Amino acid sequence: MDEEIYDSTTGWVAAHIRTYLETDGEKGHMYQGWPTLLLTTRGRKSGKLRRTALIYGEDTGRYLLVASNGGAAQHPAWYLNVMAEPDVMVQVGPEKFAARARTATAQEKPALWTVMTSIFPLYDKYQAKAEREIPLVVVERVATT
Repeated sequence: MDEEIYDSTTGWVAAHIRTYLETDGEKGHMYQGWPTLLLTTRGRKSGKLRRTALIYGEDTGRYLLVASNGGAAQHPAWYLNVMAEPDVMVQVGPEKFAARARTATAQEKPALWTVMTSIFPLYDKYQAKAEREIPLVVVERVATT
């Protein structure tokens, strides 16, 4: 992919992404004790590639992300981008791959939410203070030819 990728403009997130990239995930994969991945989405308004770092969980070969935005009233930009264009790029440690993201169904979410709160318990507090249902996103690899 030769297209320029724009990293998060949030200072500490941008620094985390730089460390992740510079060490090929060796120093960025675990962040303050939590597993993180890099998610690259297509901007729903700009059309540009946008990259952010997120805490993740795993479930039967799928990656799980919580669109918490720290419990803010609005969804994070990365989630809005995923809803507009579900084809994404992911880096987990040194491994990079194409994937498709979707919001977990109401039936799936309770069990997957438990996986994520076991990794990052603050998600329950974020949900309690949010004025919205916090989405849980399932990211699945796509076969590349």
